[in-house]
Amino acid sequence: MATADRTRSFMKDVKRVIVKVGTAVVTRHDGRLALGRLGALCEQVKELNTLGYEVIMVTSGAVGVGRQRLKYRKLVNSSFADLQKPQMELDGKACAAVGQSGLMALYDMLFTQLDVSSSQLLVTDSDFENPNFRERLRETVESLLDLKVVPVFNENDAISTRKAPYEDSSGIFWDNDSLAGLLAIELKADLLVLLSDVDGLYSGPPSEPQSKIIHTYIKEKHHNEITFGDKSRVGRGGMTAKVKAAFVASNSGTPVVITSGFASQSIVRVLQGEKIGTLFHKDASLWEPSKDVSAREMAVAARECSRRLQNLSSDERKKILLDVADALEANEDLIRAENEADVLAAQDAGYEKSLVARLTLKPGKIASLAKSIRTLANMEDPINQILKRIEVAENLVLEKTSCPLGVLLIVFESRPDALVQIASLAIRSGNGLLLKGGKEAMRSNTILHKVITDALPDNVGKRLIGLVTSRDEIADLLKLDDVIDLVIPRGSNKLVSQIKASTKIPVLGHADGVCHVYIDKSADMDIAKRIVMDAKLDYPAACNAMETLLVHKDLIKSASLDDVLISLKTEGVSIYGGPVAHEVLSIPKADSFHIEYSSMACTVEFVDDVQSAIDHIHRYGSAHTDCIVTTDSKVAETFLRQVDSAAVFHNASTRFSDGARFGLGAEVGISTGRIHARGPVGVEGLLTTRWIMRGSGQVVNGDKDVAYTHKNLSLQ
Repeated sequence: MATADRTRSFMKDVKRVIVKVGTAVVTRHDGRLALGRLGALCEQVKELNTLGYEVIMVTSGAVGVGRQRLKYRKLVNSSFADLQKPQMELDGKACAAVGQSGLMALYDMLFTQLDVSSSQLLVTDSDFENPNFRERLRETVESLLDLKVVPVFNENDAISTRKAPYEDSSGIFWDNDSLAGLLAIELKADLLVLLSDVDGLYSGPPSEPQSKIIHTYIKEKHHNEITFGDKSRVGRGGMTAKVKAAFVASNSGTPVVITSGFASQSIVRVLQGEKIGTLFHKDASLWEPSKDVSAREMAVAARECSRRLQNLSSDERKKILLDVADALEANEDLIRAENEADVLAAQDAGYEKSLVARLTLKPGKIASLAKSIRTLANMEDPINQILKRIEVAENLVLEKTSCPLGVLLIVFESRPDALVQIASLAIRSGNGLLLKGGKEAMRSNTILHKVITDALPDNVGKRLIGLVTSRDEIADLLKLDDVIDLVIPRGSNKLVSQIKASTKIPVLGHADGVCHVYIDKSADMDIAKRIVMDAKLDYPAACNAMETLLVHKDLIKSASLDDVLISLKTEGVSIYGGPVAHEVLSIPKADSFHIEYSSMACTVEFVDDVQSAIDHIHRYGSAHTDCIVTTDSKVAETFLRQVDSAAVFHNASTRFSDGARFGLGAEVGISTGRIHARGPVGVEGLLTTRWIMRGSGQVVNGDKDVAYTHKNLSLQ
C-alpha cells in the first residue's frame, strides 16, 4: 500500500541520496545492457532532481559490458581452429577499460534526453589514502550538485592496485557496494539506496516460499537467522557485499535501504517513506521488534483459537454470543463515553460530516447490536451442516459439510458498530478474526474489543479476535496468505482498491456504493416519494443510500416529481443534474454519474425507458443495490432480471440491502463481486465446505474391485 511507514518517517528530511546500481540491474541475463531498466532509472533520477533532491550515483556494470564486447570481438577475430582450443578467461582489468566508456556513453545519452547533465568520476581505493584527494573530491561533488549535475561514480578497475579487483577484498573499499558505503560517509549523504535484483534482504533464499522479507534489519534479531547464497550472477558483490556496505554506512549515521532495481519507481517509493526493501538504521535496535513476527503470531493464535471454538458444541457457541450481547448492554455507558470522545476528537480535527456520522454510535445502537447478536445466536448452527450425502459404493458414504474459512482479516474505516457485527459473525461461523479499524475510532474499537474478548471463555481464548492497532502492521498481515484466508475491506474506494492491489489473499468487498432508484412512468408517486426520501435520508453516509435518481422522461415537469424534488431540497439535500436534468430543471451539473456522495446530495437524470435506465445503471453503477418504482409488473420483471447488481429491488428502498434486515443476523460486509459471496455477507459467506468419507476398508486398486453406485442419500 502506498502509505508512509513510521520506521521510514526520517525520509521526509532526506536531501542528499546516493544510489548504487548493481551489475545485475544494469545488464540482462545475456550480459547485454538492460536499456529499459536504465532508462527508467534515469527517469527517476530526473524526477528526484526536479523535486530538489541531490542525487549521486555509483554504478557497476563496466566489467560486465566490457566482457560482453571483448567476447564478441574475440569471436569475430578467431579462426575455427582457435575456437576448438580451451578458451581463457578474459582479464578483468581489460574488461573494465573497454566497458567503462560504453557504459558512461549510455548514461550520458539517457540523461541528455531527459535534459539532465551527468559527470563521470573514476576512483580507486588508493586514492582515498590521500587526505587532499578526499577534500578535493568533496569540493568537486559539492560544485556539481550546486549545478544540478548528477555525479556518476565507478571504481576504476582498469588501474586498481589490487591484482584481481573482482576477487580481492582488501583495501579501503573493494567493490562498488563498499565504495557506495564509503562515499555515503565521505559526502555526508542522508540516505544510501543499494539497488539489487531482489526486493531486499530475506530470511532465506528469496525463491523459497517460507522465506520472508526483512523490512528493518535488527542485528540482535536477524544476524544469526540469515544465510547468504551465491554472489551476483554477473557482478562481484551479491547480497553479502551489500549487507557489509549497509553495516558500514548505517553504523556511521547514513541510513541504507536495499531494494529492487527491477521494480517500478523503487527509488521514488523509498523516498516517499513506503515500506519496501530492507532498511538498515543505527537506531533500529531501539525500535519495536519487527512486525512480521507479531503479525504472524497474531494470525496463528487466531487460527488456533478458532479450532478450539469449532470443537465446542452448538449450544456452547450460542452461549458465547448471548454472553457477548449481555456484556455490550452491561457496558453501554462506558462504550458511549469512549465513542463520544472519538466523535469530539474527529469534529475538532475537521473530519467530514459523513465520516463523523459513520463514527457516531447513536442512542439505541448498542441495544440494536445486542438484539442482532441474539438473533444470530438463535439461528441454526451453520457449522458441520451436512449439505449433501452420496453413496459412492456399498458401505462407502461421502458427505459434503459446511466449515469455517479459517482466519479473517477485516479492515474497516470509521464505523465502530462494524466491529461488533463482524466479531459476532466470526464467533457464530467458527472463524478466527483480525480487526483493523480507522484511527478516528481507536477508543471506541478498543473498548468494544475488550468487552467482547472478555466475554470469551478460557477454553477458546481471547486471541480468537485480534485488534490490530498500528497501520504499519497491515502491510505485513496482507502478506500472510498462508495463515489468513480472506480479507474483507469495509470503507472508501481508495481503501478497497489499495488492499486488492497489495495482497495475494482473496478479497471480498465493494469499492463503491453508487445505488440507483428508477421511477418509471407508471409509478405510484406516493410510493416513489416515500422510497426516494428513505433511500437518501435514512442514513446518507451508508453504502446502500441512493446516490442517483433516474426518472422516466414522461415525468419531466410533472407536479408529482416536483413534489419529490422539493421535499429532498427541504430536507437539505443538494441536487445535481445529468446533462438533461441540468437543462430541464436548471440545477447544477453533476461532475460525474459515477459518484458516491455519502452525504446529503444526489444526482438526478431523465431516461427514455426502463432499458435506458438499465443501460445507465450498468454503465455508471457499482453493482451494489438498485431499485425500480413501478406498477407495471412486466417492466418490473425486466428490471429485476436484467440489472446485474448484487441486490435489485421492486418498490422497496435501497436501505433494505443490509444483513440484519435480510435476516442474516448481521453482516460482515457487502460484496459486489461474483465469486464466493454476493450482496450482504452473513454467516454463510464466511463458510466453505469439506468432504467427509465413511468407509469399511475400501481401496481403489485401479477401480477393479469397486462397484460405484453414486446414489444421492437423504441428509438425515
